[in-house]
Amino acid sequence: MAKAVVYALLATAFILVMVFCPSKQHGHHDHLGLNRRLGLRDHVPVFDPLVAKMERYAEENGLGGQTHNLDLEEHSPMMDTSEVEEVHEYFSDEGKLNLTLRLLSLFPLIDQAPKDSYISSNELKHWLTQQAVERLNYRTHKEMESYDKDGDGNISFSEYQPKFSSQDIEKNGMEHGEAGWWKQQFDNADADKNGTLTFNEFKDLLHPEDSNNSDIHKWLLAEKMKRMDQDNDGKLNFMEFSHNAYDSFKSYVEFETGGVKAPTAEEKFAELDLNKDNLLEVEELKPLLHYLHPGELSYSNYYASFLMSEADDNKDGKLTLDEMLDHDYVFYSTVYDAGVNDDNEEDYHEEF
Repeated sequence: MAKAVVYALLATAFILVMVFCPSKQHGHHDHLGLNRRLGLRDHVPVFDPLVAKMERYAEENGLGGQTHNLDLEEHSPMMDTSEVEEVHEYFSDEGKLNLTLRLLSLFPLIDQAPKDSYISSNELKHWLTQQAVERLNYRTHKEMESYDKDGDGNISFSEYQPKFSSQDIEKNGMEHGEAGWWKQQFDNADADKNGTLTFNEFKDLLHPEDSNNSDIHKWLLAEKMKRMDQDNDGKLNFMEFSHNAYDSFKSYVEFETGGVKAPTAEEKFAELDLNKDNLLEVEELKPLLHYLHPGELSYSNYYASFLMSEADDNKDGKLTLDEMLDHDYVFYSTVYDAGVNDDNEEDYHEEF
């Protein structure tokens, strides 16, 4: 019975966090969420690991917004003692998350280098990066369990894309979604070139924007260039750059610098055009990769800048506990803003 109550409490809390936080007003301006400003789509940054845990709980049980219809005793995973205690500690009987208690407990965990009763921009970025890495690893583990049919801890191409026959692979079609197109991505992720993907290689395949693999970076930029290269010459002229790549770059730069004016399109193009041929090749676009194809790790840095700008009242570049408590809603409401940007609908991994 106690276990069922805990499960129900966690599920109810998940709904209430989603519902009550965005509507909570503190007399501040009605700011847009980070995802609306930067066009986040599926996995927006999450500040609190407890919220991430609730999201996983809902995902693993297919709850969505229908938790009240689920037999939680029957369908929920086992929770250990520490998780039960955590739920009881931070949620009221009505399922409301006590933001003050959560921030009081999280502040010393974030304030680490140095431990000086302030949270610097770097400490906040480090914390959010840790949460992002944990989410990437979690999702990769879930996908690995699904694809690794023989249970050997590696993913073969036939396990990853069983819909393609040997004839399809031999044809090596390179159009979007064809066997050769997928195989090229698979081979790029296969860093040791042994024909199968380890956990980290598979993570690179699933989350290429967060990879350090140079082959993957080059492929991402080449795919992006195809959609910007209107005259199909394999390069970007100034007009193609300014009408496609520059706006994305400018938005991110101004956001991460707190509104500092970004270089003009002409200035940035000239900086990138290393061989001065008035055209940009894939290699020359590399400095823009994380602006044109930002991943979850990049978003976590932008999110840190957002939180700092919203909660740092005296603009000294660091947060006190009081500032965080005065702006508690910022750390929980902004990730649930409903606005999204559909500009990235054609991202290559849309077919996963």
